[in-house]
Amino acid sequence: MITIKTLEDIENMRRSGQILASVLELMRAEAKSGRTPKDMAFMAKKELQRLGGKPAFLGVPGPPPFPDIICISVNDVVQHCIPNDVPFESGDVVNFDFGVTYNRMITDAGITVCIDGATTPETERLVTGTKLALDNALSVVKDGCQVGDISAVIGQTLRQHNLGIVRELTGHGVGYQLHEDEPDIFNYGKAGTGPILKAGMTIAIEPIATLGQPDIYQDDDGWALVTRDGSYAAQFEHTILVTETGCEILTQV
Repeated sequence: MITIKTLEDIENMRRSGQILASVLELMRAEAKSGRTPKDMAFMAKKELQRLGGKPAFLGVPGPPPFPDIICISVNDVVQHCIPNDVPFESGDVVNFDFGVTYNRMITDAGITVCIDGATTPETERLVTGTKLALDNALSVVKDGCQVGDISAVIGQTLRQHNLGIVRELTGHGVGYQLHEDEPDIFNYGKAGTGPILKAGMTIAIEPIATLGQPDIYQDDDGWALVTRDGSYAAQFEHTILVTETGCEILTQV
């Protein structure tokens, strides 16, 4: 069953989301050539502590448990990369995926940036199309909509931008847990299908796309997911509260 959050839960998720958004904005501002993912993770940790949140990703079970507080994935790494010491280069496509716990309530969000603002027509298409897929998905969310309505809009937008749709990774319920059991929100699907969303539910919507084929594999570290054809990838994500007439984005400044 998809959980409906109490008013107290929602207030705590609002605060969690504000903290998360502030950290991601810091990542956007400070991601520059010459800095490393470990540099950025250290900044994120200090800002998270200053704002009073706790890391939701640290220690997530896996082979091994996730050892850092943020996932920073570069170029052909799709998701879940452990921050490393490889310096960013101008034009790199970098995804920051982050989760925050505040008073036991969790939010989850992500952004993708091009280092130094340097883009090619291809990376511009990737980043713009993936972000638009999220924006379009948010526009159809409201009490009574179905999960398939969201998935269909995401898939249609990504196909319009000629992007590969990663099928193994999905949006999800969030709040009491980082990944709640229901619902799975695929980035492709058919409108008018799937679970019905109700006001008071909280979900994370996260289009994930590639410039080439959508096939991915898991790196030997047990976490990083990488495109098989070496094509670049992007992700954008918000945690939202479903309302009677639309949605409230909990993870934006």
